[in-house]
Amino acid sequence: MQHEVTTKINPVPLHQLIRHDRSMITMSDDNMMVKQIHATHAPDGREFDVKPLFQLVEDILNRATPGVDPLISAAQTRIETSDDRTNQANFIALLEALSFTIDRISCEIAYKSLGGGDAHATTLSIFNLLTSYSWEAKLVLTLSAFAVNYGEFWLLAQIYSSNQLAKSMAILKQVPNILEHSGQLKPRFDALNNLIKAMVAITRCIIEFKELPPMYISQDVPALATALTHIPTAVYWTIRSVVACATQITTFTSMGHEYWISATNEAWELSTLAHKINSILDLLKKQLTLCHQYIDDKRSAEAFQTLLNLFQSIHIDNMKILRALISPKDDVLPLLEGSTKRRVNIDVLRRKNVLLLISGLSISQDELSILEQIYNESRVQGNRMESQYEVVWIPVVDRSVAWTDAMQNRFETLQATMPWYSVYTPTQIDKAVIRFIKEVWHFRNKPILVVLDPQGKVVSPNAIHMMWIWGSTAFPFTSLREEALWREESWKLELLVDGIDPTILNWIKEGKYIYLYGGTDMEWIRKFTTTARTVASTARIPLEMVYVGKSNKREQVRKCTTAITLEKLSYCWQDLAMVWFFWIRLESMMFSKIQLGSTVDVDPMLREIKKLLSYDKEGGWAVLSKGSFVFVNGHSSTVLPTFTQYNAWKDDVPPKGFDRACMDFHSKLHGDSQPCCRFEFPSEFGRIPENIKCPECLRIMEKYITFGCCHEENAISAFY
Repeated sequence: MQHEVTTKINPVPLHQLIRHDRSMITMSDDNMMVKQIHATHAPDGREFDVKPLFQLVEDILNRATPGVDPLISAAQTRIETSDDRTNQANFIALLEALSFTIDRISCEIAYKSLGGGDAHATTLSIFNLLTSYSWEAKLVLTLSAFAVNYGEFWLLAQIYSSNQLAKSMAILKQVPNILEHSGQLKPRFDALNNLIKAMVAITRCIIEFKELPPMYISQDVPALATALTHIPTAVYWTIRSVVACATQITTFTSMGHEYWISATNEAWELSTLAHKINSILDLLKKQLTLCHQYIDDKRSAEAFQTLLNLFQSIHIDNMKILRALISPKDDVLPLLEGSTKRRVNIDVLRRKNVLLLISGLSISQDELSILEQIYNESRVQGNRMESQYEVVWIPVVDRSVAWTDAMQNRFETLQATMPWYSVYTPTQIDKAVIRFIKEVWHFRNKPILVVLDPQGKVVSPNAIHMMWIWGSTAFPFTSLREEALWREESWKLELLVDGIDPTILNWIKEGKYIYLYGGTDMEWIRKFTTTARTVASTARIPLEMVYVGKSNKREQVRKCTTAITLEKLSYCWQDLAMVWFFWIRLESMMFSKIQLGSTVDVDPMLREIKKLLSYDKEGGWAVLSKGSFVFVNGHSSTVLPTFTQYNAWKDDVPPKGFDRACMDFHSKLHGDSQPCCRFEFPSEFGRIPENIKCPECLRIMEKYITFGCCHEENAISAFY
């Protein structure tokens, strides 16, 4: 007669282990618990790199976890590197030194799980075993002990059907029976997997705190101090979760399936612990993010200071400067060559004059087309001094905004049109460089052109104004060259239209009367052109008129151009890029003069330039010239009456000449009614003058902040 053995050592169920200290699950700041674990913490100063061991443990848990994807996509990379590290002698020596401790922890957990100790007491016993280790080492060693047993369990589950030894061991551990009921146990498996994920994630996070560079962050920094306060609690709950998971596996291998199925609270208990750990993990991740931000700011400040020092030093060539700006991470091929579209080394710029074209992705096609024209013209005669420079485009993008496909497409489109060098990708420009560009070179959003000589010295913080006014003739783009070029200029029509339209230059040579006019009031335009032509016919002077639009309101200018052409009122620039270039040159003249310290009370040329820019903001206007000689620069309110009242000054034409008679009469009208003057400086301009004198009355002008919208697309991204 056979007798069935009915007695066996039963482990205390998981829910009983947890319920003894249920209050601790909802009280993470329990002072007694914190005091208890701190009382066990007495590190002896011995440190070891926990990262290789953690990678090995993570590999085991990832591969053992049934029915789930790897914990994170990057884990596979770490796993591959851990395969190499396990072969390294120093890592093997580390394992030999720690194996006894890992075995003790494993035995402690197994014994307490079978013996019925409560979870808190078991957790404290593990802390007592690990007194001399750091917080992150306690975690990794405990996870290692768990991984040995957990990995063995699932290794048998994976290979027992094809390996006789594994099959025999699996039967002893009831593995086939467990897998047979895996469907009914799925909620518990899922809860177990989720808890293991949380344990691994919080361990990884705590290790990251340990790896923060002490030269950039100290423990008194609020974010790190907060994290360090919570790390002991995080370690406690993670080790306690290891105990719970180990108890769950012990339950599987030590009790029959009738118990597994009847123990319905087990999944809930595991989920409660997972929620607890994830809550702490969220807090630690926030602090870790703040720590990384603090470190980034410190590194950025250090790199910024390095840049400042670099630009204050003397160099034998420009390589240090250019590498710091364009290739701070020592990219071998940081540039894209414009004509071949091949990546090249920064050495192609060695000891050359380099013009850094700095802009956002909003740089307009008008700006690019004019720059390209100037650049290509300078290359026609390669032996000329004006061609001895290279241009490099540095796109500045907002790092706080996520880089999108649309932004990448915009960048590639712009890059493809450029005949000069450009950085290969905007992301290679360091944040410290962007800060330097904005704070030192005053970049906002409008393109600037910073000129470096062959030794990397800044000879012009922004030569874009010189480039718009004189093109490559301004080489080498220094302030001395700028002053010399202005000494050669005078207030004449060539200054306004040079490099834009050869037709007007031919009219100037022929000595014709030429009227440039602008605005978007078609009624005024009709009256002005008709009256001016009638007066010219009466006075028998050869007259040409040119409509040059307005500095903004592009669509209205387009409509006016179409109407003027259809009605044959005057000559127009059909290409609106020419209109844009006219106004950007005029604006550049003002900025160039102001940058050199000129004022309207001592510089008649600046006075006339500012008048014209002001008239553009206040309606229509006209510049009247005879050949080169500009004899009227007036607002619509005075220019049109000058012609409508022609009979009042026609008798002065024979003795004075048409130009002088017209100028004198206009001056009288102008003196009687001076229009208000107004200048607008978009916030995206880098250097805005502190104050400006009125070109009419020479008083300091009042300053306002204005918000405007012309209801046009790309109003912010393009000047015109």
